Amino acid sequence: MIKKTLYFGNPVYLSLRNAQLVIRLPEVEKNDTLPDFFKKEIEVTKPVEDLGVVVLDHKQITITSGVLEALLENNCAVITCDSKSMPVGLMLPLYGNTTQNERFRKQLEASLPLKKQLWQQTVQAKINNQAAVLQCCTHEEVKCMRVWAADVRSGDPDNMEARAAVYYWKYLFQDISGFTRERSGISPNHLLNYGYAILRAVVARGLVTSGLLPTLGIHHHNRYNAYCLADDIMEPYRPYVDELVFGIVQEIGHNVVELTKEIKARLLSIPVLDVQIAGKRSPLMIAVGQTTASLYKCFDGELRRISYPER
Repeated sequence: MIKKTLYFGNPVYLSLRNAQLVIRLPEVEKNDTLPDFFKKEIEVTKPVEDLGVVVLDHKQITITSGVLEALLENNCAVITCDSKSMPVGLMLPLYGNTTQNERFRKQLEASLPLKKQLWQQTVQAKINNQAAVLQCCTHEEVKCMRVWAADVRSGDPDNMEARAAVYYWKYLFQDISGFTRERSGISPNHLLNYGYAILRAVVARGLVTSGLLPTLGIHHHNRYNAYCLADDIMEPYRPYVDELVFGIVQEIGHNVVELTKEIKARLLSIPVLDVQIAGKRSPLMIAVGQTTASLYKCFDGELRRISYPER
């Protein structure tokens, strides 16, 4: 089943009733002139089990502990945003799989050669997807990127990932003067940041559902980063976000100062983007689940390759 993404950008009361998320508006609740039956009628309810990602983007959102518990029990990722509407926090369940302890052990016991091989596959998939997006969006020559992808060795000691990234970002937004891919750079960097944050939450959720520790990466290692593995596994999915942002820029221009509701709505569609994985079309969130499940099987010795999408 395709899980839904809910976004809240205004003051709202969120509570739980009969395994349903109850959504109420403060201005209605505090209005004593309105009859109770009317207040009841404008309540909105959503089955908690249908939710995959919830985004909280307002300082006056009130959410009960019962709601948080129910969301986490159903493997839903909860994202909180700052005053600029940029995601700053991510809440995930501690236990997302019935064989959690066994799966943690397999992940912890993974050998360095295995991790290097898995990172090689990850970089190859990322570069190939970047090449496909670049060719589709700009019609630039991408033969060099295909060669770099094929030349990636175990662990990527030659840093082909960085080499491909320089070429990719040079041409993807070549019409924007002075653009470089930096977190605090000029527009549309903030659109990319927002999209990657949503993608990261989806991947972290998939890892927890597959019984893996999002903290323990196969390549990324940072003592201050709680989602190193999520950052590893999301790499081949990043080009899908890039392509979405490219389309937004083509439609409305690159001088986007703030994230409007319309832009957020487009970026919040990331979990349901159509991707191809294992020869079949699938929503991105479902594909991520296949990727994380295959990753565990690699740790377990059942598979030798991670299942990644092909753009």
